[in-house]
Order: sequence, then structure tokens, then C-alpha cells
Amino acid sequence: MEIVWLVIVALMLTIFIVLDGFDFGAGIILLFFTTSDNEKSRVLKAIGPFWDGNEVWLIAGGGVLFAVFPILYASAFSGLYLPLILVLWMLIFRGIGIELAGLVNNQLWRNAWHTAFGVASLLLALLFGIALGNVVRGVNLGGVENGIAKYESYHFFAPLWNEHFSPTSTHPGVIDWFTIIIGLIAVVTLTIHGANWLIFKLSGEFTNRLRKVSRRASYLLVLLMAISFITWIKVKPNAFDNFLTHRWLWAFPVLTFIGLAGMALIDKTKKDWQPFFFSTIFILGAFLSTLVALFPVLLPSTNETMPDLTIYNASASEYGLNIAIYWWIIAFILVFIYFSFLHRKFAGKLDDVDYH
Repeated sequence: MEIVWLVIVALMLTIFIVLDGFDFGAGIILLFFTTSDNEKSRVLKAIGPFWDGNEVWLIAGGGVLFAVFPILYASAFSGLYLPLILVLWMLIFRGIGIELAGLVNNQLWRNAWHTAFGVASLLLALLFGIALGNVVRGVNLGGVENGIAKYESYHFFAPLWNEHFSPTSTHPGVIDWFTIIIGLIAVVTLTIHGANWLIFKLSGEFTNRLRKVSRRASYLLVLLMAISFITWIKVKPNAFDNFLTHRWLWAFPVLTFIGLAGMALIDKTKKDWQPFFFSTIFILGAFLSTLVALFPVLLPSTNETMPDLTIYNASASEYGLNIAIYWWIIAFILVFIYFSFLHRKFAGKLDDVDYH
């Protein structure tokens, strides 16, 4: 049952990254690549009907994590408390940035809230990437120093950074040179994903310019991915053991490569939905490749005293897992119906939709 719930949690997090990811990317596009109020307004039109619904997947994912892997939930939310508070503030500023920008017909007012929305989107992409980097690298479970644990086996505290800024130190911080690389990959990936969504939902010269942005960012992403593979092996020498043991798992990296190739060759695509399709494929492949590389570990321990948190020692009771599956199925069906209606209602180009 633990494996079933791992698949469910992975599904919900992947949906969140794909759907809310284009919102984050659109915010980054608005911050750096729009040249007029009209273009900013069109960006908001393209995500306006969807953004608040997309964020439900984060809340639902957190709720499911609390229900089925409570020890992991308690460990991560206590040890990474400050970064999670920053995430909460950025989510707030994204929401009010979108909603307040059009309420007052004043240029200074609009610019301030557009900037708040863009900066919050950028920082959220970076913070979520850094969070994934912490999961990949591991944390000092138990706060072990010189073989002595300060806390219980699943507790830890991670400062924002340490004096060495190194992922291999005894007490790694949330931010180090490895997690920054993963954070930059997240920023570039979601920038491309957001640009591709705008290409899909808008038309005109603005989208032609976004194709160039997407293509150039894809080249940067290829470089960052190559660097991340090299550094991952340095930080975790056994990072790819699962792929060597089970060769069929290479299907996920292949999916990642197909998506990356499709994004880099955006000029060859004929349909406006194709760039968004390829960035979605890349996100699916990259995120699932990371999960299967870690399996069955959920949160690695960087010391040899305390064990890793896995799907087996961090899960709820068998009874709880069995009961929760029925409620999850009902909720998922309802959410699926809602999103199906929403995307049918706002299918096609949204240039003429007045969000505000």
C-alpha cells in the first residue's frame, strides 16, 4: 500500500508542477520579457481563469502527505520551517499581485503589483527547486554531530546556509552550491513552461518573441542539466544505483531527453500546443526520474547514525492507508470534473478574455 500512495503523491505533485508551474513561468515572463501594459494584461488573461485552481494541488498534496506519510510531513515542515514561511509569503504576494493590479487605474499601482507578482513567481520557482535539491542531497536527520544525536531520529534543523556553503558539510544548510543549481534549473524550466503556455493561449507578435525566449532558455537548461548530473554524482555517488539495477527505469530519463529536445527545437513545431506539450513531457520525465532514483527513500539522511526516511518507516498505519484511498478517489473524481469543465470553458486563445 505504501507504493500505491507514493505513486499518488507523485501524481499530485507532478500535476501541481505542470499546472501551477506555467503560472510561475508566466509571472517570470511578465517580470522580464513584457514591454508594455498590454502584454502584461495579456499574460494575466492567459492564466487568470486557472491560477487559483492550480494552487489547490499544492494544498491537496500537503494534505495527502500529512495523512499517509505523517513522519515525513512532521520532519520536513519542522526542519525547513523558515523556507516554508517564505513560500507562504510568496504565494500570498502572487495572489494579491494578480487580483489587485487591475483594481485602481493608476500606472504606479499597476507596476507595483505586477512587479510583486513577477518577483513572487520567480522566488517560488527558485524555492521549490531548492527544496527538491534538499531532498536529493539529504539532511542531517537527528542533528548528529560526532556520532551523537541532538534530536529524535526524524527531526532536524537546517539553517538557510552554513559557513562552508557546501552540500557535503556536517550540517548542510537549505542553500548551498548544489541546491542553488537545482533551483536555477527549476527557474529556467518554469520560465520555458510559462512561455510555452502563453504561446498556446495567446497569439500575435508577442508569442513569436516568446518562441525565441523559450528556445534560448532551453539551451541554458541543457547546460544546467549537464552540470547537475556531474554535481549529483559528486554529492551522492550512488545516485544512479536504481537505474543500474532496473534497466526499465531508463524510460524516465529518455522521456526527459525527448521533452528537452522538443523544447530546444521549438522552431520546428507547427502547432501552438506542441511547445507546451514538450515542456510538460520534460517536467514529467525529470521529476519522475528524480523520484525513482531516490526510491524507496523519501528524505535521505546525510549521517550514518540515523536511517533515511523511506515509504515504509515514514508512513501511516495500514488501516489508515486503506481507509484514505476511498476518500482520495472520491475527491480526485470531483477535482477532475472541475478541471475538465474549466479547461473546456476556456479552451482556445484567450486574447479577448477580460480577466479583471
